[in-house]
Amino acid sequence: MTIREMCDTFDVTPRTLRFYESKELLFPKRDGQKRLFTKRDRARLKLILRGKRFGFSLEEIRQLLDLYHVGDQQHTQMNRTLEIAHDRLNDLIGQRDELDSAIDDLREQIKWGEKIVSSMNQARKAAE
Repeated sequence: MTIREMCDTFDVTPRTLRFYESKELLFPKRDGQKRLFTKRDRARLKLILRGKRFGFSLEEIRQLLDLYHVGDQQHTQMNRTLEIAHDRLNDLIGQRDELDSAIDDLREQIKWGEKIVSSMNQARKAAE
C-alpha cells in the first residue's frame, strides 16, 4: 500500500505514519521517494493504533511488537501483552472511579447553587 492508501484505510495522517516509521515501529519499503507498506506494516499499524487507543505507551507497543520474533509462537508476547493490559485496565478503572466521584460532587454543587439562586429569586420577588 502507498502512504495515501494507508492513511485512508486507517484514518491516520502521513505525518503519523512517518512518525511511527521514525520510531521504528513501521518499516515500509522504499521505491525512490515512495513508501510502500507491506502486509506486516498494516498488521503492525493496526496493533499500534489499538494499543494507543487503550493508552499503551509507544515504548510498550514497541516492546510488544518486538516480542513477536522471540520464536516461542508468541507465548512471551501474549503474556507480556496481558500483563500490560491488566495494568492499563486497572488504571482506567481508577480514572473512571475518580471521574464518577467528580461528577457526583459537581452534581451536588449544581443542586446547591440552584437552590441558592431559587431562594434569591424568591426573596427578590417577595421584596417587590
